[in-house]
Amino acid sequence: MIPQLNKYELKFPDASQANTDGILAWGGDLTPSRLIRAYQNGIFPWFSSGDPIIWWSPDPRLIMELDDFKISKSLKKSMKKFEYKFDTNFEEVMHKCSTVNRNDQAGTWISSEIIEAFTTIHGMGMAHSIESYQNGELVGGLYGIVVGKVFCGESMFANMSDASKSAYAVLIKHLKEWGYDFIDCQVPTNHLKSLGAKEVSREYFLDRLLKTNMETVSHTWEINKELI
Repeated sequence: MIPQLNKYELKFPDASQANTDGILAWGGDLTPSRLIRAYQNGIFPWFSSGDPIIWWSPDPRLIMELDDFKISKSLKKSMKKFEYKFDTNFEEVMHKCSTVNRNDQAGTWISSEIIEAFTTIHGMGMAHSIESYQNGELVGGLYGIVVGKVFCGESMFANMSDASKSAYAVLIKHLKEWGYDFIDCQVPTNHLKSLGAKEVSREYFLDRLLKTNMETVSHTWEINKELI
């Protein structure tokens, strides 16, 4: 039986208790307090619009070691095509991510309820977007939540070739400069694996996440052009 969360309590089951599919619990709500606690404990929501909220802790987990990101010669060339910004269009990035059709991971789970919840957390300074622009137009980007020294990536979109990969590369360069540990990519996908992400056990992920939760990174989310 998959446990149902009490709407009036923020407590989650231990993330290591998820079933073989990676499902830990269902129900509850998407208040900032619950979402932040979930991510601090290696848990994230993923569900289709109209369905109950499903909370996940998959095994294996996909992570990106910052030094393992693969920047090809073609990507280095593409990166020069765009202008990059942090946090100037967070909600629009989420809306664009919600329209992406993926072969190995549905994008439709980014409902209006999810967008509202993450936008609130963005206003609290814990969720961030990295955006690619060309001629002033938003053409790619991604967003996620910061937990300690970990960036928990949620979704990305691209309206031009390499627009999201370029934004991802810029983000990784800044995270390394700022002293972050790794990126939580959540569910394994072929796309992220091709960029250097690797699968690790849930036990390893949770142990490493909880250690980084004890640390914080102090910096300003501003683009350093020397890192592009």
